Amino acid sequence: MTMTDPIADLLTRVRNAISARHDRVDIPASRLKVAIVRILKDEGFIKNFKVSRDNQQGVIRIFLKYTDRNTPVIKGLARVSKPGRRVYEKAQDIKPVLSGLGVLIVSTSRGVMTDKEARRHGLGGESICQVW
Repeated sequence: MTMTDPIADLLTRVRNAISARHDRVDIPASRLKVAIVRILKDEGFIKNFKVSRDNQQGVIRIFLKYTDRNTPVIKGLARVSKPGRRVYEKAQDIKPVLSGLGVLIVSTSRGVMTDKEARRHGLGGESICQVW
C-alpha cells in the first residue's frame, strides 16, 4: 500500500488514538513529521515524543496529553494543504486559528513553525495543518 499523504496519516492516527483514549501512538518518522510533532509539544498539545530508529525509517512515539477530567488537550486537527491542493500564504495573510487559541503549522523557507512565529519573522509558506 503506498501512502500519498503522510501528514494526513499522522493527523488521523493522532485523532484516532485520542478518540480511543490511548496514552501514546506510534507513527513512521520523517523530518517533516518530527518538526510538526515538536511544535505540538512546544505548544502544549502533547506530553512528549520520542524518535526511535528501527531498521527502516524510524518511529515517532507520541505521548498524548489529557486534562484532569480525562478530556483530550487536542480538540481538533485539520489538514489545510493537501497533495491535490497546496495552500500557500504570505506572512500578512496568515490568520490566527480560533482567535489565537489554536495553532496553524506553516512550512517556511526557514523550517516548520507556528503561525505566530511565521508572522513575527515576516515569512509566508505552505499551511500544513491547524491544531486546536
